[in-house]
Amino acid sequence: MRKAELIMALVMAVFSIYIMWKSTELPIGWIPEEGPGGGAFSFWLGAAMLVCCAAIIYRWARRLSPPSQSDEPFMDADAARLFFVITGSLGLMIGAIHVIGVYFALPIFMAFYMRYLGRHSWRLIAGFVVATPIVAFFFFEIALLKTLPKGFTEPWFYPLYDIFL
Repeated sequence: MRKAELIMALVMAVFSIYIMWKSTELPIGWIPEEGPGGGAFSFWLGAAMLVCCAAIIYRWARRLSPPSQSDEPFMDADAARLFFVITGSLGLMIGAIHVIGVYFALPIFMAFYMRYLGRHSWRLIAGFVVATPIVAFFFFEIALLKTLPKGFTEPWFYPLYDIFL
């Protein structure tokens, strides 16, 4: 597991740098009357991901995380199962975005992830599942004027646009 942690951190760091580089092909600053440029979110998310990769590499070098202390093989049966569960659930969420939209696919994914992998209480999960789409809607749609995919649920949002825009 130690080797897997380092390899993934390095691969994700390279991917982060690539995302930042490609994002600069679009404006990453603020455009008056429009909001952030087309590359702003991807650039800053790539930068944040790069910082996280650096933190993982630091923790790996100092042997501060459980995987960095492990002498297990590259990927044991539990790690492989976890990898396929996470990959499959992410794939389902991405596919669901086109059908039910971001504001419903994301909370469903969050509830599954928090309960199945995080073993959090239903009370905590309910708070996040309700708050996340509301905050995301007001942040992206109202404050930044950037629409996110809503799938067949788009007509449900028309009254909110009439109120806030």
